[in-house]
Amino acid sequence: MTNKVYQNDLPDGLDLGPMVAIDCETMGLHPHRDRLCLVQLSNGNGHAHLVQIARGQTEAPNLCKLLEDSDVLKLFHYGRFDIAAMLNTFGAVTAPVYCTKIASRLIRTYTDRHGLAKLLQELLSVDISKQQQSSDWGAAKLTKAQIDYAASDVLYLHRLRDALNVMLEREDRMEMAQACFDFLPMRAKLDLAGWP
Repeated sequence: MTNKVYQNDLPDGLDLGPMVAIDCETMGLHPHRDRLCLVQLSNGNGHAHLVQIARGQTEAPNLCKLLEDSDVLKLFHYGRFDIAAMLNTFGAVTAPVYCTKIASRLIRTYTDRHGLAKLLQELLSVDISKQQQSSDWGAAKLTKAQIDYAASDVLYLHRLRDALNVMLEREDRMEMAQACFDFLPMRAKLDLAGWP
């Protein structure tokens, strides 16, 4: 497993394939107030690509091209926030998308615990640390602990999607889930426009 850190954008020519897991780290939970600091991506092969976003940065052409590529499915856990954060920063509408949190809420109705760590533990027997979740993501140099934490948020989303899809298909809820995923980019726009 390798974690590569880039400044401001993905490198030219990087092909992450037809399905990419994406997560974001921000200075807080309010996209208008708290800036986007880091975007993590993985194609499911055990490697993560992390893009540090500079304060005041509004462009990342290679990243935005990927976000808007209709031939690439973007996987998120709680995509509503990440999509809004990137839309607010870059103006790029991310689509098509899949959200493991929405899938979990639709299929794991036997629990109210839909956090990524809980999902990975239950469905994949993978334990990840959330210790770095609240740290200074705007720092000029990220610590190894921050990089490892950020990578862990995207490394398992492909496998998690597969496990959730088995359950969604079994309970005949895939069509409902897909309709929710299709609505997510608009939900992010509504959030940014002030409709909670």
